[in-house]
Amino acid sequence: MKIIDLLSVDAMIMDLQATKKSDAIKEMVNKLYEAGRINDKATFEAGIVAREEQTSTGLGDGIAMPHSKNGAVVKPTVLFAKSSKGVDYESLDGQPTFLFFMIAAPEGANDTHLQALAGLSRLLLNPDLINQLKGATKPKQVISLFDEAQKKYDEEHNEMTEAKASPERPFVVAVTACPTGIAHTYMAEDALKNKAKEMNVDIKVETNGSEGVKHHLTKEDIENAVGVIVAADKNVEMARFEGKHLVNRPVSDGIKKSEELIDLALSEKAPVYHHSGSSEASEEESSTGSIGSQIYKHLMNGISHMLPFVIGGGIIIALSFLVDQTMGVPHSELSKLGSYHPFAAQLNTIGGAAFGFMLPVLAGFIASSISDRPGLVAGFAAGALANAGGAGFLGALLGGFIAGYVVEFLRKVLKGLPKSLDGIKTILFYPLLGVLITGAIMLVVNVPMAAINTGLNNFLNGLSGGNAALLGALLGGMMAIDLGGPINKAAYVFGTGTLAATVATGGSPMMAAVMAGGMVPPLAIAIATILFKDKFSQKDKDAGLTNVVMGFSFITEGAIPFAASDPLKMIPSFVVGSALAGALVGGTGIKLMAPHGGIFVIMLVNKPILYLLFILIGSFVSALVLGFLKKKVAE
Repeated sequence: MKIIDLLSVDAMIMDLQATKKSDAIKEMVNKLYEAGRINDKATFEAGIVAREEQTSTGLGDGIAMPHSKNGAVVKPTVLFAKSSKGVDYESLDGQPTFLFFMIAAPEGANDTHLQALAGLSRLLLNPDLINQLKGATKPKQVISLFDEAQKKYDEEHNEMTEAKASPERPFVVAVTACPTGIAHTYMAEDALKNKAKEMNVDIKVETNGSEGVKHHLTKEDIENAVGVIVAADKNVEMARFEGKHLVNRPVSDGIKKSEELIDLALSEKAPVYHHSGSSEASEEESSTGSIGSQIYKHLMNGISHMLPFVIGGGIIIALSFLVDQTMGVPHSELSKLGSYHPFAAQLNTIGGAAFGFMLPVLAGFIASSISDRPGLVAGFAAGALANAGGAGFLGALLGGFIAGYVVEFLRKVLKGLPKSLDGIKTILFYPLLGVLITGAIMLVVNVPMAAINTGLNNFLNGLSGGNAALLGALLGGMMAIDLGGPINKAAYVFGTGTLAATVATGGSPMMAAVMAGGMVPPLAIAIATILFKDKFSQKDKDAGLTNVVMGFSFITEGAIPFAASDPLKMIPSFVVGSALAGALVGGTGIKLMAPHGGIFVIMLVNKPILYLLFILIGSFVSALVLGFLKKKVAE
């Protein structure tokens, strides 16, 4: 497949009208929808915006490549758009953007499609093609220009092979990677290769893209290299670069500052890289954030890996209770609710198997974030011991940090061993001593943590009336303060942490308050744009409608664009409504057995109609406060 196979005259905009980034994205997404290349504008646009939040795809020199690998894509497509006025696209060079290539790749995009998209990225490094595209006036002309450029590129690169170290020229190695692995990864690869050729330098570039790892750097390559360049916006395998001068930059620098990166790698002025845990961490590695931010990063690594087990296992367990309730269980057998009927029992077993990994996975991946793979086994053991010892969620959380720092301690203690034992350290010493020491500590830690966990569960189970309403208000309000940020995540983690002890008794009131609070902000936006039409632009009113789906799906982040545009009015409005919904839910003892899902898991709530009513009350209150605070849009 060639790049022209992904271009279509129906998916081109030869005169883009938008002058702002958000408007340009909407205009291009609408065009893809009209051309039948996507089937859900809101979903695809959300994917594009999420990618832009990581780092702008405005590459500079008047070019932007917004892209998303997305379930809304019907057919892989590259939309071409040209602006005569220029768009403020927050490009890396701060200049207006005139040429856009919006890449729409389906979630199941195969290698053929991905190679074609990588090919587009490489072609855009050709200044002659860019100048010709700026002068194009018809869609067919654009396709013809790409066809000619592809043929020329193939002729020039057919004979290109990966560089090897040679006595005549210096040799460097590089790794390029971007979050989606579609565009920037390959643009950085070609930019580094082309610049190295100009500088008479040999280079081998490993790409970590959607196609997987290509041109993998061997041990010999790394040993022979003068220096290493890592141009990446996601994690890549780093331990192999131990002891090498290493330049670690964003992938965009690989594209725009390739000469600077190669010079640094050749000069041997870049810091010597020491993998995490060594006593001599590189400057770049040791300065990557405060202790608080590092702890948050480790915690979220554990949470993000744990949630699929909680969501999948928890909902299946909840369904087993729903099946038994629907089919009926004798009053004398209520203790077997969730496993009384054979089908319910099977669901309970399946869900329990997944849910049982919750605490080991939490602890394991916290430890892994701290000390890489050697910490994983000690972390899993810590989580399993916390579970068996009754220390629960809090014990596993603490155990993950203990395991990670135990392995870090072992790294330092064993650093003086002969190099010949490096291999056995990873497969024997770290897992053996890590599990042994962590296990011994956990046996001690479990005693107070089990008492705290039991006390907390008893406290939560004993809450009723005013006390439960107060805690529900606090958790609901926290969900709305930063809309997916650390405070929101803290409330959500607390809610999911209460599920393990309550799923067998009908669910957690705190989880119900958390989800209600998280559903209010996007729903409040949708309601406000309908009730107060004169206080929102047409663009905001259109976006408000998509928040109906996001709100009922428990995607709090749908309200972020509105909050960012006017935080002093939006955030307080959200907090009032979310806190009210949380208080109503907590005060009336509504329970939820699922950690996510919004309206799609409404049957797993013990009072579904009342629950929805409280969420709507909170949403309307937020919308009314917002309508009172917000000024009319100027005509």
